[in-house]
Amino acid sequence: MLEDFVKKSIDRIKLASEISLTHYGKPLVCEYSGGKDSDVLLWVFEQSGVPFEIHNSHTTVDAPPTVYHIRETFRRLELKGVKCTIDYHDKGNGQRVTMWNLIPQKLMPPTRIVRYCCSELKEGGNANRMIATGIRWEESKKRKNRSTFEVLAKTADMSIGVSDEKMLITDNDDTRRLFESCHLKAKTVANPIIDWKLQDIWNVITGENIPICEMYSWGYERIGCIACPLAKKCQREREIYDFPKYRTAYIKAFDRMLEERRKRCKETKWSCGEEVYLWWMQSNDVLGQMTIDEFLK
Repeated sequence: MLEDFVKKSIDRIKLASEISLTHYGKPLVCEYSGGKDSDVLLWVFEQSGVPFEIHNSHTTVDAPPTVYHIRETFRRLELKGVKCTIDYHDKGNGQRVTMWNLIPQKLMPPTRIVRYCCSELKEGGNANRMIATGIRWEESKKRKNRSTFEVLAKTADMSIGVSDEKMLITDNDDTRRLFESCHLKAKTVANPIIDWKLQDIWNVITGENIPICEMYSWGYERIGCIACPLAKKCQREREIYDFPKYRTAYIKAFDRMLEERRKRCKETKWSCGEEVYLWWMQSNDVLGQMTIDEFLK
């Protein structure tokens, strides 16, 4: 028997589906990262019975087990007739956007403050569509305290308008706070499990036997981009230890970044990519120092 909070999330997806079909004329898109929250979101989608598509942004820095899990999930869904898309960020000239060519292009490593990797590798695609994500308030204080967003209002003739009202994402109106309008990305976002707790996620995973990435059985509490600067230092170090080839890839990208900075006469205090890597990983063996402001000069 489904719990009330699961039923509520199913109702949210049904409403988002209705908006998507009415306003965009296309099915709702489930954004899928391969993490536990998106696995639960996908399960809720399947319980809802609405038509939907599934989309994954290939970051090029996900761990191999995550990539394998995504592929296996997509194979299962495609057999059910669900359209599954992996966005490889093709530039249209035979080249793809990757973390490894973004770093030299941006002339600095991705940081907590300058998160170009997210905007380039995670948040693109699905323009003029309505999407659903697995973000949760509990997962991120920044999300919970985020600024106001525009409220979508369904009119009597079933058209969708943007209300003049502004409200905080933490306001108590459950329906309104679930929908966000992003004019910059030309898309509308629904967050059906935004108020779920971590225990809710795990209860549904175990209770419904939902397949998840094997890294959780290794003791990982979260999975994402390898050495993401938003993660804790101990998490980043463990990821590099478990997947050492990424250390080499980062250092090579930092080497190309330094070369590009020198070509453009940009100041740098580093002599090689390994020194940048040590600074970036907050190592005690850092040989030099640069501030974010110095990188941006």
